[in-house]
Amino acid sequence: MIKDELPISTLLNTVKEAKALVIFAHGAGADMEHEYIETLVRLMNEQKLNVLRFNFPFMDKRKLDGKRRPPDRMPALVTCYQAILANIHTHLNTDLPVYIAGKSMGSRVAATLAGDKALMLTHKVRGVICLGYPFHPVKKPEKLRLAPLQETQLPVLILQGQRDALGSEDEIESYEISARCQLHYFSDGDHDLKPRVKSGYNLKQHQNSAINKMSKFIDEINNPC
Repeated sequence: MIKDELPISTLLNTVKEAKALVIFAHGAGADMEHEYIETLVRLMNEQKLNVLRFNFPFMDKRKLDGKRRPPDRMPALVTCYQAILANIHTHLNTDLPVYIAGKSMGSRVAATLAGDKALMLTHKVRGVICLGYPFHPVKKPEKLRLAPLQETQLPVLILQGQRDALGSEDEIESYEISARCQLHYFSDGDHDLKPRVKSGYNLKQHQNSAINKMSKFIDEINNPC
């Protein structure tokens, strides 16, 4: 764990013979220990991925006093994620390939960092994984957040529900984003990839599929033909 060096909470889950380290950031509404993220971490571990997760400062403050406060602004979130990157090689003593990832807001922060080529090279980051990328705020499709996906210097995997209220398949198909971005849609999935019962799918299936896609993405980058 990285505690003495950073004023935020972190958790590291490791496995034997890991093939990569995934740094995973939470979204705006749930912290790093939420059941949803716990499930994703377990599935990532099963795919031989070490996972470092952390709370952004606003979330740690929320947990301390119980007051529901909004997320920090993007520059502060980016600075926090940068601090995590700056500490991993020194304090985790790892030579594993590094991938930056997140759920919703956390994925937007990770994708924003990927626009800084020098930063990515310094910290040996190979790629970005976005689970439920927030292409726009709910019911505000005109306020697009495409810049991180247009300016990325790394391969990006986007795992998106077909009917995500922050960017559905129909909407995304009209957006201009980098050719470095790979998109995978989950049938009838919402922002959490959760489908409706009538779809014939369930959340567990989509979560398993999402982590399998993530593992394959990492394998392809780690072992190019």
